[in-house]
Parts: sequence; structure tokens; C-alpha cells
Amino acid sequence: MTLTPSAARAAFLAEAKKRILITDGAFGTEIQNRKLSEADYAGTLGLARDQKGNNDILALTRPDVPETIHRAYFEAGADIAETNTFSANRISQADYAAEHLVRAINVESAKLARRVADEFTAKDGRPRFVAGAIGPTNKTLSLSPDVNDPGFREIDWDELVAVYREQAEALVEGGADFILVETVFDTLNCKAAIMAVREVEQALGREVPLMLSMTLTDLSGRNLSGHTVEAFWNAVRHARPLTIGLNCSFGAQQLRPHVRALSDVADALIMVYPNAGLPNELGQYDELPDTTAGLVAEWARSGQVNVLGGCCGSTPAHIAAMAQAVQGLPPRALPHVPVVTRLAGLEPFVMAA
Repeated sequence: MTLTPSAARAAFLAEAKKRILITDGAFGTEIQNRKLSEADYAGTLGLARDQKGNNDILALTRPDVPETIHRAYFEAGADIAETNTFSANRISQADYAAEHLVRAINVESAKLARRVADEFTAKDGRPRFVAGAIGPTNKTLSLSPDVNDPGFREIDWDELVAVYREQAEALVEGGADFILVETVFDTLNCKAAIMAVREVEQALGREVPLMLSMTLTDLSGRNLSGHTVEAFWNAVRHARPLTIGLNCSFGAQQLRPHVRALSDVADALIMVYPNAGLPNELGQYDELPDTTAGLVAEWARSGQVNVLGGCCGSTPAHIAAMAQAVQGLPPRALPHVPVVTRLAGLEPFVMAA
């Protein structure tokens, strides 16, 4: 089946040739700073469990909150709005007895981001994009949660693909340009998400571009399932992602060698959005905007990145500082990667020609 190419992908690539693009910053910590009450989260939905902390459901109960955050990031210079849907999947929403609202949450979140993005584009003609954000869920396909039964899994492949497909379909329906599979701690979970998006493409008859973003669990540069950044790339490169990169994990200072490693091997755009430093003893992020901006600007000056933004603890001020710090710097040029067989265990493996 021939898929209709994505116009958004073509537009994004055209913009990425001109400059380093900016994605937005944290949603979770921005929402926490607003000190919302249980009533703000719950609204009039009448759900059986408390909703405080269910940030995704605000699309239905307090849409003004995510809208205000989207606007702040666009005003700071962002080119991309990531939907407020990190946990808007059937597995995560079951904790709040809200799994029946998954489609509505994602559709409305994407519509909201789309409307604000289009409004800013209409003001100055600069393209703005919407990335439908899909988090990893709290389940893992690669690891057993039972130390006494290494073969046990809480979820199987087909079920997780269905979970991801439900969310991806709703995000695309709401107007997302891309699906962003982020904070990947398990490479097999990511492959399930890729499969889900491929099924959505086949159903729609059109391309749905993917953005993939890994998170590291230790300074050696591995995710929870044990893969290095190079091995992760080898495992997902078949998906032809629009962007590949890293998010969350640590601050920019700790990510430096891993950004370099990924930039050297990936023939896709590199998108990195680190935390605002490391959390303090109270779990708060103290790194100032100019500090974060100075660190990520080093990657830009070294020709290692195409898209920059922020994760936990970052604010519109961080995004504004980043946008200013990389203004005028050339975007990373995609490397020419020889065509060879590249495989991945926990380490990358290149088969001799």
C-alpha cells in the first residue's frame, strides 16, 4: 500500500535546514507550580477515584491550564508544541478510573495544541508544529517485575501495541503532525509504539511521522532495558524517524557524551530536551535558564543537534534562553552513514561487509 506523504514532515525538514528548531519545555512541573485543587482536576466528570495529579485530564476539566502553557512556550520561541498527553493511555489512566476517557483526552489535547500552534503561525507566517506525546506507560515488555520469576511479564506485545494505537489514533484525529514516543526506558516498548503507528498509517492511508526519544537511567548511557544510545538507534532506525534523540534522564551537562555518540551515527535529525539540571534534595530543579542554554548551545556550536528544548524543571524562561543562545547557529548536517548491516543486542553490532 502506497501511503500519502506527510506535508508536515516535508515542512519540518525544510525549516530544519534553515536553523536549529526549538521544542517546548516541561508540562508536569509547570502544572504543579499552579497548585491546582482536586476539583480543578476532577471537574464534573464524576470519576470514582481522586484525579489530583492526573495532568492529562485537564484537557477535559481545565483546558485553560494547558492552553496557557502552550502559549507561554510559543511566546518564548518554540516551534513545536508537545501535547499534554504523556500518561493519556489506557494503562496509566486506569490508576484514575479514567481509561474510558483516553480517546477524548487525546483528541482534545491535540485540538488545543493545534489551535494555538495555528494561531501563532497566522501571526508571523512561521510554521509551528504539534507533536502528539506518548509516554512509556508503567509497564515493560523486556523486564520482569517479579525477581522470583524472570520470565513473567505484566503485559504482552499485542496488548501494548493496542494501547499505543488507541492513543496515536486519537492524537492524529485531533490534529497532531507527528507522534512523539518519548522517555523510552524500554526499547521493546518503543518498537511496540512504532508498530502501533504503522498500523494507524495503514488504516488512514497516509504517513504519520515518528519522533523517538530515549531516556537514560545511568551515566554509562543505557536505558532501563540496557541498551546504549547506539544500540537503541540500530534497533529503531528501520522506522525512519523524523527525529531521534534523548530527553529527561539528567541535565545537559551529563548528557553531553551521549548526544555526541548519537549525533555521530544517526542519519536523522537529532532532538534533545534535557532536564533543567539535576533535582535537589527536595526534588526541585534549580538550574537557571542561562546555564541550561549555555550548555545546550555547546552542542549546537559543535554541530550535534537539530532540535532543542527542555524536560523536567524547564520553564518558558529556559526555552526563551535556549532560542536566543542558538539563534544564527547552523543546524547539524546529517552524516553520511555507509550502508552495512547494523544490529543491536545491548551493544551495537556492525556486520563486516
